[in-house]
Amino acid sequence: MLTMSRRAVLGSAAAAAAFGLSSKLEFVMPAFAATPLEPTVGFYKYKVGDIEITAIYDGIWRKPHDPAFIKNASIEDTKEALSKAGLTTEFMPIPLTVVVLKLGNRLIMMDAGSGVGQWQENATHLPANMAAAGIDYKKIDTIMISHFHPDHVWGLMEKGTNNPVFPNAELIVNADEYNWWTAPGRVSKLAEGRKPAGKRIAEVFPKWKNWKLVADGAEVAPGVQLVAAPGHTPGHSTYLVASGSKQLLVSADIMYVPALLAPHPEWQGSYDQDGPTAIDTRRRLIDRIIADNIAICGSHFPFPGSGTFVKDGSAYGFTPTIQA
Repeated sequence: MLTMSRRAVLGSAAAAAAFGLSSKLEFVMPAFAATPLEPTVGFYKYKVGDIEITAIYDGIWRKPHDPAFIKNASIEDTKEALSKAGLTTEFMPIPLTVVVLKLGNRLIMMDAGSGVGQWQENATHLPANMAAAGIDYKKIDTIMISHFHPDHVWGLMEKGTNNPVFPNAELIVNADEYNWWTAPGRVSKLAEGRKPAGKRIAEVFPKWKNWKLVADGAEVAPGVQLVAAPGHTPGHSTYLVASGSKQLLVSADIMYVPALLAPHPEWQGSYDQDGPTAIDTRRRLIDRIIADNIAICGSHFPFPGSGTFVKDGSAYGFTPTIQA
């Protein structure tokens, strides 16, 4: 059984300053405006065995409906799926949650968020919520990266300067992901919409010396194993966290909008670089967590970013965790 606790979230100007933010973004509001999509408490703590997990809300992308978002489904199809899940159909809701693990005295962050003002105007809350959860970002000693999409790694870099936000933290990533994005000539081969991100990655990440490149199956911390999950990107990875008899799959983007992809696991997202492989990965890992009774969290699940999957014929049912 996962045990849960919560506290009120308070704005923190100090946290904003620590992340290199201007005084115009000092998070002086005590909580978010209450909506069905956004939490009034911006962090959520639970345990997997002896490991404390803190889910931290960064924000939400209110993505306009786009017929290209799901390659093999229409806007009407996606709206119907959202409606059945009890979500708004006014736009595509894509929240972003970052997870921090506490292993003894170690603080391990799973991805780094999107960086304030670097991805979406509504994804600005990570620094304040991290501070409210009692987590000092300067004490993060390891960051485990799932993949190099902006909403997962722009938080590694300061806006404007590209200086590292976590210069002393070990950065762990699947070697396939790092090598693909930094390969010579990669930027010129990217689709136009991906070139700005690819250029930033190619120009900045190879300069840093704190990368640790690992392979599928590597134990990257006591009780934490990298599990390759390709398709969304070539080296997209999840992380399996284990303590005693309990396990949690930090699943990143294998099932990024469960309202859509649980009932329709065959749908291919436009952000999946290899759609058929992403589908195979999705089924393989969701089948595994169901069969082995593994808890799961995802970067874009409704906050607090975790829930339960069950088999539903050839598809899945999903029940999100309710913040209590």
